[in-house]
Amino acid sequence: MAAQRNFPASLTLNGGLIAAALALAIWSLTVGYVPLPPHAIFDALIGHGPAKIVTIVWELRAPRIILAYAVGFAMGLAGAVLQGLLRNPLAEPGVVGVTSSASLGAVIAIYFGLSVTVPLALPLAGIAGAAVATAILLLVAQRGASPLTLILCGIAINGMAVSLVSLAMNLSPNPWAISEIAFWLMGSVRDRSLADVALAVPMIALGSLVLVPVAPALDALSLGEDAAESLGFPIARVRLLAIVGTSLAVGGATAVAGGISFVGLVVPHLLRPLVGHLPSRLMLPSALGGGLMLVAADMAIRAIATGPELGLGVVTALIGTPVFLYLIFQTRQEMR
Repeated sequence: MAAQRNFPASLTLNGGLIAAALALAIWSLTVGYVPLPPHAIFDALIGHGPAKIVTIVWELRAPRIILAYAVGFAMGLAGAVLQGLLRNPLAEPGVVGVTSSASLGAVIAIYFGLSVTVPLALPLAGIAGAAVATAILLLVAQRGASPLTLILCGIAINGMAVSLVSLAMNLSPNPWAISEIAFWLMGSVRDRSLADVALAVPMIALGSLVLVPVAPALDALSLGEDAAESLGFPIARVRLLAIVGTSLAVGGATAVAGGISFVGLVVPHLLRPLVGHLPSRLMLPSALGGGLMLVAADMAIRAIATGPELGLGVVTALIGTPVFLYLIFQTRQEMR
C-alpha cells in the first residue's frame, strides 16, 4: 500500500521535472549573445526563417542544451546510485575516479596536439580514460571488494589522474595547451556540435540502461549487505552493474563536457526527502533534476554574456557548495 501511495507522488515529481526541463530548454534557446524571439526559434526549429538564425539554433544552441541536459542527467543518476551502493551520502561520480580519468584522457589529447589534428580526438581520449578507470574498478570489484575498498580504490585512481594532469600542465612548453587544459578542467558545453551529441548521448543512455536493474537492490542494501543477500540480491553482480553503468554514463559526459562537479552530490540530497528516502525512487528524479540544474546553469552563463565565458563546472561548484553546506547544517539540526 505504501508503494501505491508513493507512486502518484513520484509520477508528479518526475512529470514536473520533465515539464520544467522542456520549458527551460525552450527559454534557453532564446538566450545568448544574439537574443532571439520565440517565434524566430519556432521557425528555425522547423527549418524555416533566415539561415543565420537556423544556424544559431541548430548548430550552436540546440547541441549545447542537449549536452547540458544529458551531462546533468548522467551526473545526477550516477550520484544517486553511488550514494545508495556505497551507503555514503558524500559519494558522487568523482569518488570512483572515472571523472578525473576521463579528464586525464582529454588532457593527454590536448598535450600531444591530437585535439587539433584528429577530429573527435578529445572526446574519444576522454572515453578511453574512463575505460581505463572502469577496468581497474571492475578488477577490484570482481574480487569481492567491500564498499570501503571501492572508495579507497577510487580515491587512488582520482589522485593519480589529478597528479598526471598537473604534470602535463607543468611540463607543457605550449602556453596554448596549458590554457586549453585549464579551460577543459573547468567544464563547458560551449562550441559543442551534434557530432559530440551523437558521441556522448548513446554512452549515457547505455550506462543508464545498465543501472536500471540496480534499483531494487539499492533499497535492500540500505538494510546492509547481509540482509540484501538474504533477500536474493547478488551483491557482487550489483556492484559490477553499478560500476559499469556509472562509468559509461559519467565517462561519456566528461568526455565531451570536461570536469563538472557537485551535480551528482547535491541533486540527490535535494530530492531525497521528496521520494521517501528510498534509493530506488531517487534514481530517476536525480537524473531529471541533474539535467535541469545543468541546463539552468548553462543558461545563466550565456545570459551574463560579458567578458570571457565562465566554466560550467565553476558555476555548478559556486551553486552547489553553499547548497550542500546548508543541507549539512539542516541535517545536524534535525539530528539534535
